[in-house]
Amino acid sequence: MHDRLFEAALGIAPPWFVAGVRFDEASKVLTVGIDYAAGSRFGVAGVAGEHPVHDTLTKRYRHLNFFQHECVLEVRTPRVKLPDGAVRLVEPPFGGKLSGFTLLFEALVLMLAPQMPFAAVARIVGLSPYRVLAICRRYVALALQAADFSAVKALAVDETSRAKGHDYITLAADAEQRRVLAVAPGREVKTVAAIADELAAHGCPPEQIESVSIDMSPAFIKGCTEELPNARITFDKFHVVWHANAALDKMRRIEQRADKSLKGLRWTLLKDRASLRPEAAADLDALVARMTTLRTARAWVYKEQLREILERKQINVVRSMLQHWCNCVMRSKVEPMKEVAALVRRHLEGIVAWAQTRQTNGFLEALNGLFQAAKRRARGFTRFDTIRTVIFLIAGKLDFRAVNPHAR
Repeated sequence: MHDRLFEAALGIAPPWFVAGVRFDEASKVLTVGIDYAAGSRFGVAGVAGEHPVHDTLTKRYRHLNFFQHECVLEVRTPRVKLPDGAVRLVEPPFGGKLSGFTLLFEALVLMLAPQMPFAAVARIVGLSPYRVLAICRRYVALALQAADFSAVKALAVDETSRAKGHDYITLAADAEQRRVLAVAPGREVKTVAAIADELAAHGCPPEQIESVSIDMSPAFIKGCTEELPNARITFDKFHVVWHANAALDKMRRIEQRADKSLKGLRWTLLKDRASLRPEAAADLDALVARMTTLRTARAWVYKEQLREILERKQINVVRSMLQHWCNCVMRSKVEPMKEVAALVRRHLEGIVAWAQTRQTNGFLEALNGLFQAAKRRARGFTRFDTIRTVIFLIAGKLDFRAVNPHAR
């Protein structure tokens, strides 16, 4: 009776059946014996038909815990003889993608891994962190192998740090579906080439990409121009305004050496005025009133003008207004903002493209934040392959159910 109960609980179907159950009180391990009916024939992947059993091997599979106790399936596994004389091991339908685990156990690991470090998952399921990582790496590889990128036409590309110093990785994401498609080490021209190769391997030839949003990195610009020949490059307004904010803060730090009233105004100047508290807004208004004598005030006005220009959607209007804005800034004495004007002039068409495409890297910045949080929880990652696995678990939106029907 209890054998049939375990068959139902485990989803065991003929010709497989539960041959016995034993519990070791000392080790707190429940072992469920699985056997197959005599005379059964089995099929193997890649070979037509069903084949007779040649001999058997006993294999052990780690399963989900039985209450608080470790559960192991001890399976009498047949090897079949094929028409060409070869002998092949049969994979039980409940066997996982990594040797020694059931599909349900691997599905549990996949559910936990995106939420916590591998070491924490290992403590919960009673494995080593290395084995947990091996399961995740295997599933990411299988899901990517089956992934189809043939519908991708717009990319967002951005870098994030993998370690202290200038050690970076680059992520490419589908700008519409907002899922990571490729991860490559570095942030160079060859990095974009590696990303283009990976996309092509999954049904997305480089010529298919119609638009790509990037920051103003010369390497990214050159790489996208060479590797994605039909892609229109967009520099989203958030990157442009970030440069203007940096110039504004630089101007404030220069002037506050002589004017102590500017100390403590950093966030007042950088935040949107509508989000300021009344007293902070009053301080900002008082500062702007000194525009004729204070270069920091003029820098703030230039920053706000730039932000308002980039809110518009008419390409020709945006181009004309940006050119006029650059001329005004270059005639001023706000030196840090002149650097921004020169930047805008060099990348004018990519900035103007924002008015039409409205394509942004904002979601990719958020995904980078999730990766950085995972890196901090894990106290860092040393291998690129581990980093790639973590990123795809967090932001790849991979279809693990195609690999394991129990995965979510």
